[in-house]
Amino acid sequence: MSHIVILTGAGISAESGLGTFRDKDGLWTKYDLNEVATPEGFARNPDLVHEFYNARRANCQNAQPNAAHTALAHLQSTYSGRVTIITQNVDDLHERGGASDVIHMHGELFGALCAACDHRWPAPFEMLPADACPACRAAATRPDIVWFGEMPYRMDEIYQHLSGADLFVAIGTSGNVYPAAGFVADARAVGVETLELNLEPSAVAGTFDAARFGPATDVVPLWVTEVLQQS
Repeated sequence: MSHIVILTGAGISAESGLGTFRDKDGLWTKYDLNEVATPEGFARNPDLVHEFYNARRANCQNAQPNAAHTALAHLQSTYSGRVTIITQNVDDLHERGGASDVIHMHGELFGALCAACDHRWPAPFEMLPADACPACRAAATRPDIVWFGEMPYRMDEIYQHLSGADLFVAIGTSGNVYPAAGFVADARAVGVETLELNLEPSAVAGTFDAARFGPATDVVPLWVTEVLQQS
C-alpha cells in the first residue's frame, strides 16, 4: 500500500482569507513577531499576545475551507493507499474541509495550554491573561501555539511518516521555516519521490523532483484528480 505524506503551509489557507507572514497588509504586519510569537514576548506582555491570538481566532472563525482543503480531504478518504496530512498552519480549515488525523506541528489556534503545568484544553473564543488553568488553577493560560524558539510538536512521528512514504508533497510552503523546510531533503535522502505544489517556487524549490505552480485552489484539485485516476 502506497503512502502519500503531505505538508501544507500558509499558502493553502491564503485563498480562504487567512494571511501569510509576508502579506503586505495582513494581520502579521500590525504586530512585532518578537512580541507576539515568542515565549519572551508572552512573558513581557501577555495582554498583547492574547489580543493578537484573539484577533487571529476571530479571523479564522470567519474563514471557510477552500477547494484545496476539500480536495485533500477527498484524497484522504478515497485514495487506495494511505494519506498523512502534516500542517504548519494553526487554523482548523483542514478539519472543517473534511480531513482527519491532521498533524499540527505548530499547534492549534483553538487550543489552550497552561504554561505552568502543560495541561491542554479547547480555547475559548477570547482568552485573557487572568484565565485560570482548569487543572492547576494557575493564571498561566497561553495559546497552544509553537512560538519561535520552541520545538514543533510530534517530530518523531513526522519523521517516521517521512521515512515510510512513497511520495512527499509540499503545498503552499515558503521553504523558509525549519524544520519543515528540511522535510523534502529528509524524504529524498531515503529515496522518497517529492513534489512541490505552490503559487511560486519556494526557497527550497530546487530540492524537489517535480513542481507545479499556481493558486492552491487550482493546482491541488487537479493533482488530486490525477492521483485518484491513476490509483
